[in-house]
Amino acid sequence: MADTKREIERKYESDDSGLPDLTGVAGVTDIVDKGTAELDATYYDTSDLRLASASITLRRRTGGSDAGWHLKLPVAPGIRDEIQVPLSDSVPDELAGLARARVREGQLVPVVRLRSTRDVRDLVGADGRRLAEVGVDTVRAERLFGGKGTAEWTEIEVELADGEDQRVLDKVDKRLRKAGVRPAKSASKLARALAETKGGHPRPQDEPAEPVTAGDHVLAYVRAQRDAIVDLDPAVRQDAEESVHDMRVATRRLRSTFKSFRKVLDRKITDPIGDELKWLAAELGVGRDHEVLAERLGTVLDDLAPTLVHGPIRDRLGTWSKAEHKGARRRLLGVLDSPRYLTLLDTLDAVVADPPVLEAAGRKPAKVLAKAVRKDFKKVAALVEDAMEQPPGTDRDLGLHEARKKAKRTRYAAEAAHPALGGPAKKLTKSMKSLQNVLGDHQDSVMVRTTLGELSAVAHAAGDNTFTYGLLYGREEWRAAKVEESLPRKWGKIQGSMKV
Repeated sequence: MADTKREIERKYESDDSGLPDLTGVAGVTDIVDKGTAELDATYYDTSDLRLASASITLRRRTGGSDAGWHLKLPVAPGIRDEIQVPLSDSVPDELAGLARARVREGQLVPVVRLRSTRDVRDLVGADGRRLAEVGVDTVRAERLFGGKGTAEWTEIEVELADGEDQRVLDKVDKRLRKAGVRPAKSASKLARALAETKGGHPRPQDEPAEPVTAGDHVLAYVRAQRDAIVDLDPAVRQDAEESVHDMRVATRRLRSTFKSFRKVLDRKITDPIGDELKWLAAELGVGRDHEVLAERLGTVLDDLAPTLVHGPIRDRLGTWSKAEHKGARRRLLGVLDSPRYLTLLDTLDAVVADPPVLEAAGRKPAKVLAKAVRKDFKKVAALVEDAMEQPPGTDRDLGLHEARKKAKRTRYAAEAAHPALGGPAKKLTKSMKSLQNVLGDHQDSVMVRTTLGELSAVAHAAGDNTFTYGLLYGREEWRAAKVEESLPRKWGKIQGSMKV
């Protein structure tokens, strides 16, 4: 069973003089010597160091209070999420899965062994609460794969105790710097070991140049969405809050970009990728759509007076929600482990590395990007106006749903163009998001009514009182009607502000 903790720490280079005197650091009333620990860690990676290049570490460590397998995922500078599982001889499947979006079909092999002697001290506050742990590590590194050689150094590591204010680290940092201790140049022991042993270390990814052409701006947006999908993969596997939604949005943004900027990127290459992104978004949506429905049904049910809630509707909703969620999770994890998904990630990498640009990609961005955004907006306008002309019912519902999807596409196109087009693109992005949200409320009402009908049929067959299902159905019809009533005025305001 894995445990996850948020690790917040800072590393410093040290010489043989060891730890400077930290007595008197503001808020620290005592420094408790915790003794010395002998740590032995073997780090695993692919032969081309894909994990290290993404600042991810996977190790098997013995010694100390947390012996076991540790996977560390970057969150922000100096902040990582550490997933721990008990010791075993081989890489645990759970951790291998969390690293799969990076490793793909590669093999994890031992690359570095680090043996450290750690002198540990706790920094304690006035109330006896542990504020931080300070370790002085004497490290001996040995290269195991992709080269050979050894390295030795001493470093100071200050890790914030769980739940404490990061200002504790700032105060310790001030004292250490005053004593002449320097922040470490390497973000981790592994990074330093790879740099100082023969065989090389991960090649740092070049910072993209400042966008100049239309192609530069589109590719910057494509790269950001590719990165988001890969970065979110472990969070989706862990069922982290909003992770499925965020990954689904990234896939939609990427697919929309390929569609909107067909004059910039060759559609013979991007259309098949778009089909695969559509597949992935649909798989992510199986669970996400259910979450939205369950949340909305729970909210509307809570809004009812107790006297209007007849029969075991809450129990039926809870059973339905749990069953749907469990099935969706099992299916989604299978998708993330599938060759089809991993091939899609490889294909996205290839597009970023060698983009299929067309002639328009080399032109100035203002004209090329603005033309693409205007084209998308015209499609939204036609769909909204056509839907509003339909009588209330299925045809209008379908028309508004299509308009919502095109509003998303226009929003994403405006987002990509914003760095080049400035204020007008930003304003359009905001308008399309607003329209998307309104039409989203309408579509949620349509889906909730469908679900209520299905649940009501089950309840009726079981002999339950179905009064409340009908009441909720009627309220959802009223909500949808209010959206439809307000839409012409809202749409008129959006059209009046269109200046891209």
